[in-house]
Amino acid sequence: MERARHNVVAIIDDDPAVLDSLQFLLIAAGYEVLAFGSAEAFLRADPPHVACLVVDQQMPDMTGLELIERRQDGVQATPALLVSSALTRTVSERAAALGASTLAKPLDEDDLLRFVAEHAAPAPST
Repeated sequence: MERARHNVVAIIDDDPAVLDSLQFLLIAAGYEVLAFGSAEAFLRADPPHVACLVVDQQMPDMTGLELIERRQDGVQATPALLVSSALTRTVSERAAALGASTLAKPLDEDDLLRFVAEHAAPAPST
């Protein structure tokens, strides 16, 4: 029996322009999106039923890797895509060890949509 997939994609990025453009792209592709300007805001909200995370690495107070690591506490980790304009081998290896995928900025929209489609179902049309 296949487990039902949640529809919500959470985006966490401290750059308002990037946050808005990613949110617009994913909504246009049919996904329900929650956008957060910081890791702390995401953790405070603690949204249920998140299918996957799209997380910026370079954020003040808490990096994307630190956020992903904190989300790994549960029985089943939320799939995560770590994005960075300065993606190093060390960051990529640490992300892989946490079970997260990585993409370099500027993002390839097809790669982003492929990741999301693997983990989330489009929102039902009304």
